[in-house]
This record gives sequence, C-alpha cells and structure tokens, in this order.
Amino acid sequence: MTARPARQVAPASVEEVSAAVRRAAEDGLRVKAVGTGHSFTSIAATDGLLIRPDLLTGIRSVDRAAGTVTVEAGTPLKRLNEALAREGLSLTNMGDIMEQTVSGATGTGTHGTGRESGSLAAQIRALEMVTADGSVLTCSPTENPDVFAAARIGLGALGVVTAVTFAVEPVFLLSAREEGMRLDRVLAEFDQLWAENEHFEFYWFPHTGNTNTKRNNRSAGPRRPVHWARTWYEDEFLSNGLFRAVNHLGRAVPATVPTIARVASRGMPTRTYTDLPYRVFTSPRRVRFMEMEYAVPRAALPDTLRELKAMVDRSPLRVSFPVEVRTCPADDIPLSTASGRDSAYVAVHMFRGTPYQAYFTAAERIFTAHEGRPHWGKMHTRDAEYFAASYPRFGEFTALRDRLDPDGRFQNDYLRRVLGR
Repeated sequence: MTARPARQVAPASVEEVSAAVRRAAEDGLRVKAVGTGHSFTSIAATDGLLIRPDLLTGIRSVDRAAGTVTVEAGTPLKRLNEALAREGLSLTNMGDIMEQTVSGATGTGTHGTGRESGSLAAQIRALEMVTADGSVLTCSPTENPDVFAAARIGLGALGVVTAVTFAVEPVFLLSAREEGMRLDRVLAEFDQLWAENEHFEFYWFPHTGNTNTKRNNRSAGPRRPVHWARTWYEDEFLSNGLFRAVNHLGRAVPATVPTIARVASRGMPTRTYTDLPYRVFTSPRRVRFMEMEYAVPRAALPDTLRELKAMVDRSPLRVSFPVEVRTCPADDIPLSTASGRDSAYVAVHMFRGTPYQAYFTAAERIFTAHEGRPHWGKMHTRDAEYFAASYPRFGEFTALRDRLDPDGRFQNDYLRRVLGR
C-alpha cells in the first residue's frame, strides 16, 4: 500500500500536532496519522498531510495509586512493554506482536486472546486527541464520556490521538504450555479449553488435522524462561528461517504444500516455560504474509473452523500458513470487533507473493455467514452498509464522527468505504 502525501510532519508534542492540523485546515488538506505501517489496509493513506509519530514517544506519567500509565501515542508497544517491566508494571493482556505504535494498535482494535481480559483498547482509561479544528480534547469515562466510548477504537476518523492512558498492574508471571493437538479434539473440547485457561489459542495447519495449542496462565513462579539456545533454534531458526524457506518452496512448487504442512504440524515442539507477560504473549514474526481476520461469535467458532477446513480440503488451494484462532470477551466499545458479544478470531494468511484472492474470498464468505466482523487493519471487502447491520452502535460512532469532523478532515477512501459519509 502506497500513498503520496502533499506534506509530512513529525511533531514532538501535542501542541505541534495541533498547529499542524490547523495549518492543514487552512490549506484545505486532509490529515492522517500513520504508525509503523503494520496495517494491511489503506486506513492511514492520504494525499494531504501525513503525521508521523516518531517523536511522540515515551511514558508521560505513572500513577501507581490509580494503576495507570500515560504514554505518548507514537510509542512502539515493544518499548512500552520494556519500560513497564522496568517499573515493575505490566498490561493485563496484549497481542502476539509488539512492533505497532500505541495509537495504531489501539485505533484498529489490536487484540490478543483472553477469557476475561480484552483487547488493548479495552484497557484504555483515558485519551488525549487533536480534533479537526486543531483543539485538544481529553476524554475518559467521566470527561467527554461519549467521545471516550467511541475513540478507544476510532480508526483515525475522530482525530489524531496524541496520548493514551492504560490500566496497568504489578508485573506478574505467565506460564505457557505449547503442544500439538488434533483439530477435531480442539473443536470438540473448545469450551472446556477456553474455560480452563486465562489465555487459550491455537494454530490449525491447513491440509492436515493438526493444531499447535498455547495455554497461558498466571504463575507464582519461579521464572523459567526458554533457554536462549532453544529460543534461537525454535523461534528464529524453525519458526522464521526454515518456515520462510519452505514457504518459498511452496510458492514455487504448490504441489509440495500439503506434504510440508503435514511434516511441519507434526514437528512443532512441546514446551512449557514461565516468564514476564510480554515475553510470553508476543513472539517474533519475520516471514512476510497477507492476512484477513474476522471475529465471529465465540459459540460459532467450531462450525466456522469445520467449514473452513472442508472448503480447503475440497478446493485446489494450497495454503502454507497456519490459521490462527484466539478469543476475547465482550466489551462496550462501539466499533470493537468484540462489541457486545464474546468473540472468537479466525485469521487466515498467505505467504507474501502468493495469490491469496481465491482463499480469502472463500474464507470471507464463511466468516460473513457467521455474522463475522473483520479486523479494521486487515484485508476485507466489507462496506458501511454491512457494518451498519453488524454493529448495533455503528450509528452512534458515525454521528460522533460527523460532529467532531464535519468537513471530513480525517477522511480517506478506506474510511469512506467502511464508515460512509
């Protein structure tokens, strides 16, 4: 995805963001803020003013009594996690990678997996943002609560987020158990696996009946991280280096993909380890891919996966990437994919450079038949009409957008498609 903005700025303060937005308005330019470019959509594309967050980084304040931390919106999640650990603090839950900026990750609904703990946005306690006229607006459950409700996942449509206040807690330890399991067993026992673990997820290998499961639960310790040599071998050599090589082979010779999948799914190591949360929740992902992810009602997950497997089995598709499955509890954010309902997330991937359209189209047909909601930062073909029917509070969000940004200062083609105007 490429864009050619007329102007780019890298402000170092909320005041500089405000001034940049006012100048853009005077010059008739639309405005978008960009993160690390992790999104698979054109959600941050603009031909007007592009705001880069490189200098809006770092922790502003820690309030231990309130259990919160306020962080500049351009801070990469990796730096936030490391800084919190030094302070003896942690987020309750997080996604499986940490390359994104705070505002980019929250604004598109980034999530991990959790029985009771939700997405990054669900852990927000306050926001600071610059609105279309350049004014600075702060919001929380008690200050501008209508804005706070929607802006936690704002898609960049309500303003430029400049600071985020998260709920945090004293740092804790997580014990992880990774092991292979047959897909039919995982689906048959899914409710039990979900109920027995604070964080449960699994990866299904297409062309096989195999999965790799991961269960994360709090531990009293002691800390027993994966040995550095094993980490290098399993996470770098196998999961990234060798995986990249076999994907190149599969792209060149698609007929080899099912055999590779069977071998890979049986070769996943079983391991148990205990470490700081961000080192358990996240892992390095260096193999480039295209991705579509949908949230379906959690109760619909087994049927959704069975239909997806049946579709792949009867098709000529050759899918070399595992399908990732996670869950989140219902939340109260209007455009959250978990808004109002317990949700399961199904993410399909294809190695970059491999034709993906047929696979994603067929998968999307299954997801939408189960009332799926696509991740805002990942590939999909849905539009405002679909979302108006999928999100009970969709009209609440667009009405707020129209009030805060009546001239469409933060509009672009992607937001016009998914939100309408």
